[in-house]
Amino acid sequence: MSSGLSIYLLDLTKTRALIGSGDDQLLDVIRAEFGDHLAADDRYFESEIEQGAPTAYEALRAVVHGGPFSEDKNHAFQYAYAYKRLCELTGHFLDNSNFCPFRGDWLSVVDQGLTALGITAVSVASFDLGSLPDPLPWTYTPGYGEWTPEQCAQALEQFEETKRKGHAPPLEPEVVETVMDCIGWMRHAASRPGHGIAGFRS
Repeated sequence: MSSGLSIYLLDLTKTRALIGSGDDQLLDVIRAEFGDHLAADDRYFESEIEQGAPTAYEALRAVVHGGPFSEDKNHAFQYAYAYKRLCELTGHFLDNSNFCPFRGDWLSVVDQGLTALGITAVSVASFDLGSLPDPLPWTYTPGYGEWTPEQCAQALEQFEETKRKGHAPPLEPEVVETVMDCIGWMRHAASRPGHGIAGFRS
């Protein structure tokens, strides 16, 4: 079974602030502009909704109002997808072609490539097993993780230090290409003050 990453450049603090904001105007905009997408999601998760999971809009409303959330942990995925929609709305989608799809331990392989280049401040595996912002309930799928602006800046400095030392360990071409994609994400973040990276694995 394959997975994929969705990567967004955004102001993590501002997007997190939408959780519990009670912004009904935002909900109205999403319902008006993305109603077809919400309906498509409901069709995709029809069987789960029949078993009590919230609809896409219900989950989105719960996230924006900070609850209430279903007590059934099997329904928590809907709140994660609702937060992903907020990231889509407030952020910019970044190239994920080398992570969509991926199989097996590819995230670990890429992390090994980052480490080989001296980059330890960030990890693509963090997008797999990280936790959603509070108070959203934990769910395995979709996975979620963040690279803060500070982590991105530190990772770029680590990369530059490796370049200054002239240390370029041998890596498989596909690993090099993917690591450079990650560095590209961080450079995008560095060019936008206060911006970081949010990633979802599904």
